[in-house]
Amino acid sequence: MPINSFENYPMSWKPSIVKTEKPIYQALARQLEQDILKGVLLPGTKLPPQRELADYLDLNLSTISKAFKVCELKGLLSASVGSGTFVSFDALSNAYLLEDTKPKHLIEMGATLPDNASYEPLLLQLKSMVQETDYEKWFGYGRAGESLWQKDAAIKLIRRAGFETTFDHILFANGGQNAIAAILASLCKPGDRMGVDQHTYPGLKTVAAMLHVQLVPIKCENYEMSPMAFEYACKNENIKGIYLIPDYHNPTASFMSVETRKKIADIAKKYNQFVIEDASYHLLGKKPLTALASFAPEQVIYIASLSKSLAPGLRLAYIAVPSQYKEAISKALYNLNITVSPLLAELTARTIVSNQFEALIESHQEQTIRRNQIVNRYLGDYTCLGDETGIFRWLLLPGEISGAEFETKAASQGVQVYAAERFVVGNSSPERAIRVSVCAPKTLEELEQGLMILKRLLDSLT
Repeated sequence: MPINSFENYPMSWKPSIVKTEKPIYQALARQLEQDILKGVLLPGTKLPPQRELADYLDLNLSTISKAFKVCELKGLLSASVGSGTFVSFDALSNAYLLEDTKPKHLIEMGATLPDNASYEPLLLQLKSMVQETDYEKWFGYGRAGESLWQKDAAIKLIRRAGFETTFDHILFANGGQNAIAAILASLCKPGDRMGVDQHTYPGLKTVAAMLHVQLVPIKCENYEMSPMAFEYACKNENIKGIYLIPDYHNPTASFMSVETRKKIADIAKKYNQFVIEDASYHLLGKKPLTALASFAPEQVIYIASLSKSLAPGLRLAYIAVPSQYKEAISKALYNLNITVSPLLAELTARTIVSNQFEALIESHQEQTIRRNQIVNRYLGDYTCLGDETGIFRWLLLPGEISGAEFETKAASQGVQVYAAERFVVGNSSPERAIRVSVCAPKTLEELEQGLMILKRLLDSLT
């Protein structure tokens, strides 16, 4: 029987379970999940201490711990040393942002798509390749030993982004998301913990959930991960590594200062933490900052994805991998992919070494600057964070409306945007903000139409 009386005792959750259901911890976990999904337990709710709950239910402490762990691994709960266990703010959010089909009757301003300035040059390069006499080699299996010159192209692209590496550190992946999945699959076990920003890339969240890797939100200051908070997590949160987007962070459009990069690198070296540096947006800026990998090349796994700087359909990313992680990540990539497409790898390499890539970057920047000027014209009265060459902006909302509420209102008026709730991690409180894609609308006219609708909704809140 319970030691204490709970008749008038305040508890945030008083579950009722049938103890004949075995194992009991799974029954309790199902009850907890259902109460979260039904809204009985709201995001941010602090759960009773495990000992208290064990006493209330007359169960062993280990049973409560196992039930909580099941829900933690599903991303429903977030536990923090010294603070307790909370219902995750992102427990009910949808992190799958790229819909199966293009939203009908909606102006797409949610997905982070680049403009299509690179498509025609890529088409011309592709036509030239398939007209070569030995074209059939593009449709077979690629072999790592046959791609040395393509690795030289990768080095050239990565150097353009501010990081020097060598061909023996280069691996190929089928896009940035594929690279992240391989890294987590090779370096983490189910139940391992990894530090991230309080708002982070949703693709990381979905991969971590699939692999049962727990994401630990690390406090930010001025939209940068706090080095002090990172070191605290190394000491107290049992994390194995961190994931960062230092350049044009998704979704907050912020840049990590060089000083902070150095501090993060020093802490990673001190505690032997791996760092995933996602450089998806590194090439969008006019003057790329020094990569964090430059300050800790033996700790940082640098992902140079081409989906935002060239074309999403290429499905290619270059990974600069420290020696200590290379074998494990290489095996994971092989098990996931066997190989990348020789056709796309060759097309990308030729585009880079022919210096077409530089012209394409400039063309993307010109298009994006033009679109951001339109954004500034419509949203200039509101706090809309981001750079003139960025393909999305982080719009802080006026009044008391939440991002999720605004996303729903915008969709009802014909515009798709994404709320902060989709990006938030664990028990971090989501900012009252939305991410607005600048280049997803096909035409400038469609962009203006979407911005007019958003401005009208924003004006109605003030």
